[in-house]
Amino acid sequence: MKVEQIYTGCLAEAAYYIESQGEAVIIDPLRETEPYLQRAQADGAKIKYVLETHFHADFVSGHIDLAKKSGATIVFGPTAKPGYDAYVAKDHEVFKVGKVSIEVLHTPGHTLESTTYLLRDENDQPYAIFTGDTLFMGDVGRPDLVQKVKADITPDYLAGLLFDSLRNKIMPLPDDVIVYPGHGAGSACGKKMDKETSSSLGKQKQFNYALRADMTKAEFIEAVTEGLVEPPQYFPENVLMNVLGNVKGMDELLVQGNKALPPVEFEKVWKEKNAIIIDARKKENFADAFIPGSYFIGLDDAFAPWVGTLVLDIKQPILLITDEGKEKEAIIRLARVGYDHTIGFLKGGVEAWKKAGKKTESLQQLSAHDFAELFQQQPNLQVIDVRRKSEYDSEHLIDVPNFPLDFIHKHVKNLSKENTYYLHCAGGYRSVIASSILRSYGFKNLVNIQGGYNALSKTNLSRTDRKEMLTEL
Repeated sequence: MKVEQIYTGCLAEAAYYIESQGEAVIIDPLRETEPYLQRAQADGAKIKYVLETHFHADFVSGHIDLAKKSGATIVFGPTAKPGYDAYVAKDHEVFKVGKVSIEVLHTPGHTLESTTYLLRDENDQPYAIFTGDTLFMGDVGRPDLVQKVKADITPDYLAGLLFDSLRNKIMPLPDDVIVYPGHGAGSACGKKMDKETSSSLGKQKQFNYALRADMTKAEFIEAVTEGLVEPPQYFPENVLMNVLGNVKGMDELLVQGNKALPPVEFEKVWKEKNAIIIDARKKENFADAFIPGSYFIGLDDAFAPWVGTLVLDIKQPILLITDEGKEKEAIIRLARVGYDHTIGFLKGGVEAWKKAGKKTESLQQLSAHDFAELFQQQPNLQVIDVRRKSEYDSEHLIDVPNFPLDFIHKHVKNLSKENTYYLHCAGGYRSVIASSILRSYGFKNLVNIQGGYNALSKTNLSRTDRKEMLTEL
């Protein structure tokens, strides 16, 4: 028996490969199918099942394309109603894979169809559970996403279901069972996950706040619903894509998007298609020279979730600017979150754009040290902290307001184009994103503070006392 976790940092997502006696299972695959097909091929194995723990909100699954290419059967847990050919299993139904078996445990709470898969080894002993978004390391799945699709289902109701699922289906299992979750730290599907991506159930019973043995249902509901904020706007769109299955395969999307457009053609397509330009280079390169109106969202961080959060129309035509050779990666990462309308990239990048005589702009930047000196001399400077509210509440510069990047489109009206704004996040990535978006709205007087709060905290500027973060949302 082989069990492998296939972890993707951008989405903090874990898919799984299980193989026994030439038969394989894939759990919660991402959009691109090649990694899973190649993994099975390396073992000389045939993919028998593609198991889905639930209808995902934070990414578009590759289950349909993978099943088509491998001949595997797609399996969902009880109550799921997919709009395509799939097997909806019964609670406690067992699937044989070589010499091992996988039992279906219906664990509603994160969603109504949420299912945990219990893997039993060759001796029929419980070995591991694949919990999807039901149980994370140090956390559980948030219960407030379903109402974005079904308004009559409340977070409290789902939290109550989740309490019962954990107590009745998961916690009675042996302590040495390995817990393999659907996500790790950084995912918006939970509030505050540990950095570990697997653990024993016994350890989770000991340290996970949601598994406290003497916890009442009322206490649980209050704990898991506290600190929740509006989820990323693309989540409901991804759910529908996963339910209906009306999605293109990755191969088709790559043909569509991986088109090198010289500057003149790039500009023409930009205007004719009313496209948005996403500049996915390193933040330093963007700051030096960028096309006016473009969004900076760099590939070297949580690229796909930020696109999903900030590009409000999932069907928006997208043009890319990337470092050479990174075009395919960008298209794949966009498609993972349902942004299927990439229509090309700038051939030769920004240097080619400049050589063609096209206009560029630059972003003014200031080191944390230099800003600190300036701020002490001019305490009335307009400074905004674009970190998440949870980060801000934990610790921030005194008298500096919070302006979370997540909600920049909603709150941009509260800023004046006449002012000069100094922006910072935690490390410098998000503040460049925020600056690029504000520039697209017509704000010209912006200064990015390099190194963000991490660097500012090493200066002598006054800060609030640090508080423990209850959530990372």
